[in-house]
Amino acid sequence: MWTIRSANDRGHADHGWLNTHHTFSFANFYDPNHMGFGPLRVLNDDRVIGGAGFPPHPHRDMEIITYVVDGALEHKDTTGGGGVIRPGDVQHMTAGTGVRHSEFNASDNDEVRFLQIWVMPDRARKTPTYNQQHYAMAERKGRLVRVASADGADGSIAIGQDLNLFATVLDDGVEVQHRMPTSRKVWVQVARGQVKLDDVELAEGDGAYAIKVDALQLVGQSAGSEVLVFDMA
Repeated sequence: MWTIRSANDRGHADHGWLNTHHTFSFANFYDPNHMGFGPLRVLNDDRVIGGAGFPPHPHRDMEIITYVVDGALEHKDTTGGGGVIRPGDVQHMTAGTGVRHSEFNASDNDEVRFLQIWVMPDRARKTPTYNQQHYAMAERKGRLVRVASADGADGSIAIGQDLNLFATVLDDGVEVQHRMPTSRKVWVQVARGQVKLDDVELAEGDGAYAIKVDALQLVGQSAGSEVLVFDMA
């Protein structure tokens, strides 16, 4: 039922200042069998050393979500949006008709690690927007919290695609379940630790995907395991 995208099978590039893993084809990494999944187009696991980052660069017609795992990331863009993104923060930018932004490690010394997620929009040429919201550890611990959705359900960030993004933190033996129509696609990504997805063991950096499932069960296999669940059309 579940197809595994192993952490070790992802694309990898070490630029010195940036150590990055690509779940899907990106930049110089090309895998025709992994061009995306549904509207999910990019899922990068980035580590940036202190004082370094991405100088201003353009995007358009993409929904971009940043999820910080460790450290702090400073964002600025041409919509006037910006701020420091820390663990528990979810940052969203609609690139739409075009936007330039920069992302730099907010620390001169400590590494920052974050997941950069690109989602294909439901339509092109939108007005660029910026949003950032915090979801406390206590809120995410032991439950699936909707952090992004098409309609801003449950206080989540509204994005321009029929996609629900859930985040959870699971200690060893703690279980959560999620139900959805069988018409949906599901991607599960382990940001930290180890979990059991139904009968499949997943470790940090592993992903798993399925279609035509109506439920999933996640059980923590280590303290503080951090997982994202993408439920999408």
